[in-house]
Amino acid sequence: LQLSLKYGPVSTIHFGPKKTVVLAGYKAVKEALINFAEEFGDRDMAPIFKDITKGHGIVFANGDSWKEMRRFALSTLRDFGMGKRGIEEKIIEEIHYMTEVFANVKVCFWWQLYNIFPRLRPWLKVWTSLMNTIEVSLEQERELIRKLQETLNSEDKRGFVDAFLLRQQEVKKSGEQVSQYYHKKNLLYTVTNLNAAGTDTTATTLCWGLLFMAKYPHIQDRVQEELDRVIGGRQTRVEDRKNLPYTDAVVHEILRMANIVPLNLPHVTSCDVVFQGYHIRKGTAVIPLLTSVLRDESEWESPNTFNPGHFLDDQGRFMKRDAFMPFSAGRRVCLGESLARMEIFLFFTSLLQKFRFTPPPGLSESDLDLTPTVGLIYNPPTHKLCAVSRA
Repeated sequence: LQLSLKYGPVSTIHFGPKKTVVLAGYKAVKEALINFAEEFGDRDMAPIFKDITKGHGIVFANGDSWKEMRRFALSTLRDFGMGKRGIEEKIIEEIHYMTEVFANVKVCFWWQLYNIFPRLRPWLKVWTSLMNTIEVSLEQERELIRKLQETLNSEDKRGFVDAFLLRQQEVKKSGEQVSQYYHKKNLLYTVTNLNAAGTDTTATTLCWGLLFMAKYPHIQDRVQEELDRVIGGRQTRVEDRKNLPYTDAVVHEILRMANIVPLNLPHVTSCDVVFQGYHIRKGTAVIPLLTSVLRDESEWESPNTFNPGHFLDDQGRFMKRDAFMPFSAGRRVCLGESLARMEIFLFFTSLLQKFRFTPPPGLSESDLDLTPTVGLIYNPPTHKLCAVSRA
């Protein structure tokens, strides 16, 4: 981000021997991901993720297999109510079970070294440990799939795995060309991708949200005043969002400031492309720097300050912003965006209805550190908060 201030919106850095083009700022990132969607739409396969997924699934996959798995996942999630009233009921059911703040997971940094210099693998003992841990996790997923397969009923589609298995039977019977993509590994890694992408990110965003509320009690006061006035004691619903402009603005500002995927996930050019006067060869790794979009000084009035006013007009009505891009954009935009937005809004508002979040005894708001734990995902620093019942 600092280098982009000196060298402009398109620059090159090297991670060891690997050349990487960095796109910075809203205009450059939007142009690449939207206007040059095909050229910048493939995923760069870092060694660590190539080792784990072998190119299967959705997140770290390319080509026709990726297209079919993404299309199927998106249509299936929509069939099960993603972004609709049906899934809202399940989220609300889960809210009733949540009584404490999510715990953070510490991030190891050795994998970054491995991605830059993959030949170091024989000397990285922790690599073997990680692969063993991943294999245990994958075996748990396999066991889940086996049990679902044993009780599969075409008349009772219980979830994503059932939908995949039934689609697998259908395309094999009909001889469709896409049948080659409906195999066990794509099912395993697609389920793993959905679980990982749909849990850690939402939990991390909520952790940031609660930290921001404890850090800025005057903003928490306004959210709770609006919730009390508009909702009262009943459960919030997604349809309430339009009547909660300040709360909605705060949720959006949490997503902007949390900036949990600052580098985006790396892309790679699918062909030679001329972009803003630069010739970029096919196969070049590209980082569409999301943090430079969410903190673009030409797009946000106070980019480095938590300011819900970024999403409010002069009359206090909620206002969309083009540079609000925490879920990325284009071909690789987060396929669970509508679900994530629904979850974050419902969990956040429900928690703020029930609790007031404060620093622990002996600490003040100024003592709360907002310096993120750097990794693939920006986690808030380890901290403790008090959840004081408002009942």
